[in-house]
Amino acid sequence: MIIDTTYILPLSGIAIPCDLLKAIAERRTKVKIDFSDLKLSLISIFELQAKASKLGISPKNVSRAIDVIFRAFNVIPFYDSNIVEKAHELHKAIPDYIDSIILATAIHLREDLVTEDSILRSMRSYVEEKYDIRMLSYHEITA
Repeated sequence: MIIDTTYILPLSGIAIPCDLLKAIAERRTKVKIDFSDLKLSLISIFELQAKASKLGISPKNVSRAIDVIFRAFNVIPFYDSNIVEKAHELHKAIPDYIDSIILATAIHLREDLVTEDSILRSMRSYVEEKYDIRMLSYHEITA
């Protein structure tokens, strides 16, 4: 299961209403999910740093979050040629290239994607039909 950047933001101290990691830790998911089941694109770490900087989160908190991410999750390089090609193709429909990379990662690995992004979610039917992966949201996963 690929998780979007949103869900790692709390690790650096950025509060979000859809804290998936907390829900998993508290076993409030509809199906059993272990942290070892979660994967994310390396580009999400860049995005985490950028958002944290913009919000004035201390570099120390960001560094701690990054350490936790690399210890707890499978971080997928975004420079794999298959991901690069698919992201380039998807970018025609997705204005944010980072989101293109995240979706391309899920497609390449044939993993479900959990996201709150409205543009990605607007492509849900197309993605699920063409690539046979599910696009889920926090509310669909949590009990």
